[in-house]
Amino acid sequence: MNWLDQIKWDRDGLVPVIAQERDSGEVLMFAWMNREALARTAELGQAVYWSRSRARLWHKGEESGHIQQVHEMRLDCDNDVILLKITQLGHVPGIACHTGRHSCFFQRLEQGEWHSVEPVLKDPQSIYKTP
Repeated sequence: MNWLDQIKWDRDGLVPVIAQERDSGEVLMFAWMNREALARTAELGQAVYWSRSRARLWHKGEESGHIQQVHEMRLDCDNDVILLKITQLGHVPGIACHTGRHSCFFQRLEQGEWHSVEPVLKDPQSIYKTP
């Protein structure tokens, strides 16, 4: 049996993926992969996701240069979630979020309100092309 056939894909042919920093254990982001994205990730050793908004493969860092080097891929006990243990690379090392922060999980609930608790490492307008 092909290793990709062991994954429980959702009805859209996707599986949720968590990107975790290998050295610190910090969760940097959540995204989706289809079969092709997961196969390409295994082949390249770099994260390739499925962009639901663009309806196409998205090689993490293709615009920003903030590539995710994949060290390990793990499948959860239900075979329906992938965990990537990664090193976040780039011009400004450690930026995983499109907001220019280290992690996409930068908002913390405090007294009933969401507060940004991580600094912007680089202005996102200087990272991405504007249409």
